[in-house]
Amino acid sequence: MLPSAIKDNPMEDSRRDIRICFFGDSFVAGTGDPTYLGWTGRACAAMTSPHYSLSYYNLGIRGNTSEQIEVRWLAEASLRLPEHSDNRIVFSFGTNDNRVEEGLRFVEQAESVLCARRILTQAKAMFPVLLVGPPPIADDLMNRRAQLLSKAYAQLCAELKVPYLETYQPLLENALWMQEVAAVDGSHPAASGYLALAQLVTDWPAWQNWFEQEEAA
Repeated sequence: MLPSAIKDNPMEDSRRDIRICFFGDSFVAGTGDPTYLGWTGRACAAMTSPHYSLSYYNLGIRGNTSEQIEVRWLAEASLRLPEHSDNRIVFSFGTNDNRVEEGLRFVEQAESVLCARRILTQAKAMFPVLLVGPPPIADDLMNRRAQLLSKAYAQLCAELKVPYLETYQPLLENALWMQEVAAVDGSHPAASGYLALAQLVTDWPAWQNWFEQEEAA
């Protein structure tokens, strides 16, 4: 049971009440998207169905590292995921861990992986959990770090049996994503780039399985 979990009264609705919290950084928040949908809004909109009621909470904070997300995610989830609903969590982080200021990396790769291990281990004990990996940006050094970190996250998730979506390579090969990232601010795409990322998510079997089970029920 979540600490201090809310106990709101479900509305008169026979459909299953699915609630998803998305925790992450500016990519989760949808920074750069003039439509303010990002990939999370698009991915959830694609799963609209008369067979369940879907609520999603975008809890991306621009600049957040994995360590900052670890500190806040459980308390924020507790305020949004009542006991009576079907609760799930999607995490996506890593890019800000790779940033360097004054010669110091915000979070070294080894610590980033340990932090991800703690987050995912705790979360998967309570909810179905997915992890979406860091995408490429218009910075070769950051991209090399993102590629290595993505591989480390993939290995960790395989060990923990948490589904992992590797976004780095497919988006690096996506001309529209890379063009928009370069045109917006060097890090974030506009609407079409987020649509490309949302498509990766909606085509992902682990994401589809969350909703196919409800359709079958």
